[in-house]
Amino acid sequence: MKTKQKIINDPVYGFINIPGGTIFDIVEHSYFQRLRRIKQLGLTYLVYPGAVHTRFQHAIGSMYLISLAIDVIKSKGHEITQEEAEASKIAILLHDIGHGPFSHVLESCITPGLSHEELSLFFMQELNKEFNGKLDLAIKIFRNSYHKKFLHQLISGQLDMDRLDYLRRDTFFTGVTEGIVGSERIIKMLEVVDDNLVVESKGIYSIEKFLIARRLMYWQVYLHKTVLVAEKLLIKTLERIKELYQCGKIKIDNLHLKYFLDTTEYNDEKKVVNHFSMLDDFDITCLIKQNINSDDKILKMLCEGVLNRNLPKIIIKREKFEQSFIDKLSDKIMKHYKIPESELKYYFYHGEISNNTYSNNDEKINILYGNELIDIAEASDMLNLSVLSKVVKKYYICIPKSISNFL
Repeated sequence: MKTKQKIINDPVYGFINIPGGTIFDIVEHSYFQRLRRIKQLGLTYLVYPGAVHTRFQHAIGSMYLISLAIDVIKSKGHEITQEEAEASKIAILLHDIGHGPFSHVLESCITPGLSHEELSLFFMQELNKEFNGKLDLAIKIFRNSYHKKFLHQLISGQLDMDRLDYLRRDTFFTGVTEGIVGSERIIKMLEVVDDNLVVESKGIYSIEKFLIARRLMYWQVYLHKTVLVAEKLLIKTLERIKELYQCGKIKIDNLHLKYFLDTTEYNDEKKVVNHFSMLDDFDITCLIKQNINSDDKILKMLCEGVLNRNLPKIIIKREKFEQSFIDKLSDKIMKHYKIPESELKYYFYHGEISNNTYSNNDEKINILYGNELIDIAEASDMLNLSVLSKVVKKYYICIPKSISNFL
């Protein structure tokens, strides 16, 4: 019997072959198809209109890159069996399957206390039951409990295929050329030493470019101030819906969303997966549209802001805002809108964002010179360790535009 297979024309890499057998069946599964309805970059399309690509595309792209990496590593004399190769592809294919609507944005709202990594594992375990244990090895690699640690590093590490794909893909769809990385060049320079992924010395400049690109993409795209305020507004919208629902002031018709609004413990993994697999960006958008004319003025304001991109003003500084300034602004907002302090959180919010390019706490990126391994921070004659590892913090406040003249 002829094995089923599929070819996808990916805008980033060109034609990608989806292998037959278990991988093909996983891609066809409703759990995985749901990723077509989850935007990779959440609300980033409000700033970069082209950023409407999905988690589905990213997962397929990551699988393509890990296939290249496996071929390169095997060509350098390291044994990777057919079963290990397939399991690694399955693990990277499913590494983001636990993402909820608008990706990272609503993670703490819909499933507080349950990360998307934990949800991904829930999904993998349920799929494993359905596929009669065929995902056993993939789950071991995903959890880093398999003896070949470098396979896990291809999925989750400083130079994993997840990062290599999302940087290149996000660059392509946003049009932010500063994020372009030579993913195939980096993959060709991969080597395994003492069960760890390292990079041959010829690839050092590609790694430098990768680290710089990652830093630029975080500040220019992932932590862009307008993206940040849009995401905060969406979170506040869901918080208000949750508050009104729990007080019995509004009804939620979506039974899958209701399950998570009513649930505080996630003991029944199958039930969690069944409900979560039916939630995507469209459910949240529909919920917002249903409440855009709400009798609750706060919910009405929030829904209108998200749906029509009528965003609060955001101010970002490198120094902390003085508490006296925060208190003064809070008083002005409460007086202007005639609201109690309990409702202030929907009009005025503040916090901090941070990023560092290369963390000393993570696995190092080691460059192979002959038989010697040197950390990229020491090997590079262009990148400064103190700059690479420094955590850059910025502080923000979000206020209604009508209040901005008070500043």
